[in-house]
Amino acid sequence: MLTVIETPLPEVALIRAAQGGDRAAFGKLYEQYERLIHGILLAHVAYEDAEDLMQDVFVKALQQLPNLREPAALCSWLIAIARRIATDHRRSRKPVTPLDLVPVRAIRLDPEPEPLALLATIRRLPEAYRETIILRFVEGMTGPEIAARTGLTPDSVRVNLCRGVKLLRVYLKEREKV
Repeated sequence: MLTVIETPLPEVALIRAAQGGDRAAFGKLYEQYERLIHGILLAHVAYEDAEDLMQDVFVKALQQLPNLREPAALCSWLIAIARRIATDHRRSRKPVTPLDLVPVRAIRLDPEPEPLALLATIRRLPEAYRETIILRFVEGMTGPEIAARTGLTPDSVRVNLCRGVKLLRVYLKEREKV
């Protein structure tokens, strides 16, 4: 079930124009929602997959936009599409070969870059914390902006950030010990 999030009137006009086939209006919607959708995807898939999947989300949205009955539901609808595409992507991935079966010469010895290692650590968080942390610290959205876009209350965003950062510190300390 989609939670309807209050949408400013000019955005409703933009959505209606995009539903009518106005590509420039859809481009403006893309610009408004790209950070949000990218952040949602990063919470669920590898960094290198997020960009391609983001394009998939917006292509699917463009195709299905004429069927959206309530323009105020656009944000929630895009989030639902992003989560569904991320889930489908995870399910479709081929299983990874265990390291003991990979020939030694095939193993890359390069250490994982720090930002990607940090994203991998963030992905260990529960979903609510993970999405909120990524939207705040990776995508640079403010707490009120996250609340407005996701339908969470500002208090829920604060709680998710506080608890998420606390748990992230624990995970990072564990990682330092290894």
